[in-house]
Amino acid sequence: MKVLLDHCVPRPLRRHLPGHEVATAHSLGWSTLKNGELLAAAEAAQFDVMITSDKNLRYQQNLADRRLAILLLATNFLPRVIALAPQVLATLSVIRAGEWRKIE
Repeated sequence: MKVLLDHCVPRPLRRHLPGHEVATAHSLGWSTLKNGELLAAAEAAQFDVMITSDKNLRYQQNLADRRLAILLLATNFLPRVIALAPQVLATLSVIRAGEWRKIE
């Protein structure tokens, strides 16, 4: 699965997602893109899912009719994010295009 880590998600999470092609918004030069622009760029680049910890994204953007799945992490605190990695991996195996899911 092709996974994009949003600006607010700690980059070290990528090392805990084996078997997936993981990129960061920063590594793609998308640091200046905000929510809607970032979602559009991710879809254009054919990402399957974006992982974010932006709790407002769901309410600020129209996520209907999106091909990109959104996985929301309840925190961006690195030790907690790394502890959530097994749940993230399990969710990546079942999440579908256009879905929104939250991991706490």
